[in-house]
Amino acid sequence: MKILLFGKGGQVGWELQRSLAPLGDLVALDFDSTALCGNFTDLQGLSDTVAKVKPDVIVNAAAHTAVDKAESEPALARTLNALAPSAIAQAAAQCNALMVHYSTDYVFDGSGNTPWRETDATGPLSVYGATKLEGEQLIALHCAKHLIFRTSWVYAARGGNFAKTMLRLAKERDRLTVIDDQIGAPTGADLLADITAHAVRQVNQTHRGYGLYHAVAGGQTSWHGYAEFVINEAKLYQPDLSLAVNTIDPVATSAFPTPARRPQNSRLDTQKLQTTFGLTLPDWQTGVSRMLKEIL
Repeated sequence: MKILLFGKGGQVGWELQRSLAPLGDLVALDFDSTALCGNFTDLQGLSDTVAKVKPDVIVNAAAHTAVDKAESEPALARTLNALAPSAIAQAAAQCNALMVHYSTDYVFDGSGNTPWRETDATGPLSVYGATKLEGEQLIALHCAKHLIFRTSWVYAARGGNFAKTMLRLAKERDRLTVIDDQIGAPTGADLLADITAHAVRQVNQTHRGYGLYHAVAGGQTSWHGYAEFVINEAKLYQPDLSLAVNTIDPVATSAFPTPARRPQNSRLDTQKLQTTFGLTLPDWQTGVSRMLKEIL
């Protein structure tokens, strides 16, 4: 099996290099790759790359993920999140390749408190959400053999993340204020990569299971609950850790105005994923604890 990976330098892309390697010959590209094009503003270059590599599987882990910045550069966000994936999907169909892509809970309007299912009506609140939704639709239109994984609150030990920010602030301040009316599941990039490898292997063997799936860790929490867990676990792992924080106060989303609106209900129902691929998804605390042990 020959696998073409776009976005190898991102959090998910970095983990995918590990999880996909045992499946076959992996060609991994980033935005600045030179021998082959990984630049998502060069649509023809992306198509030419697929034609040259002739992969059996294409995994796209590249995207415009700067949610607030997307509000001021919608054309670029659309190119990276919709038009580039569309070009890859069309090229994938030409060589009969499976295309794997990642989307987001931001395609929903965040209303209610019930976990979103794949069949629920979408209603993005931001440019980011709208362009990611268009990307999903264009891939489904152009490439029948696809796997699209919607996820949320992605983190990794490599690079910046919410936990690292909380730990830094906890060393500097005696009081933190963290949003408590957005609910979701922190999901490790390593978990997403392992789910991807498992699904790719199964789909390639059975030629069944193509489509859209929700893929997040088990359980749910608020950003406030996430912060409390991080601080408490850090104290447990390193009792001598110098933290100034005494209180972590919950606040509403309105306390931190941002250019892009965030969905308050980011819960995603993963029953379809678990049933189709025979998976049991660990609680979010499991992955966060492991990541903290790695970075502390």
